Amino acid sequence: MQVTAFQVGVDQSKGIIYNTAMSKHQIVADTNVFVTALRSQFGASYQLLSLIDEDVYQLNLSVPLALEYEAVAKRMIGEIALSEKEVDDILDFVISNSNHWQIYYLWRPQLKDPGDDMVLELAVTASCNYIITYNVNDFKGIEKFGIKAITPKEFLELVGEL
Repeated sequence: MQVTAFQVGVDQSKGIIYNTAMSKHQIVADTNVFVTALRSQFGASYQLLSLIDEDVYQLNLSVPLALEYEAVAKRMIGEIALSEKEVDDILDFVISNSNHWQIYYLWRPQLKDPGDDMVLELAVTASCNYIITYNVNDFKGIEKFGIKAITPKEFLELVGEL
């Protein structure tokens, strides 16, 4: 179970205790977002991952998704301007700044691609608001879980970072 912190304030003049903070947006980033961030430092994906240790959102990961990030990133070595050590360092940073989840219940099949089902299952387990992806159409029907698939640019606009 994931717990988020809230700020509590007290209005001394009226004796009212109130909660002023909202929890961070809970998200899952599809592998295509992670890969795109590694390819270029000028796009929305890179900006999204650059905010991972800020108070904008909370990234959620499972072991299968982290392993997929790693496998795809390491296949790209030679095509991107990063060494294997740099990719490992980026992965360590992303993983250390994420909520970690174990998936106990599989919702499959919900989507056409089993890899997308893995992302959806994580989002459901982590009670995420958004799946951030460039393949929004691949996630049609996830609204029934209370989750919306949006692009990195759309998410950055939503949180006021673009």
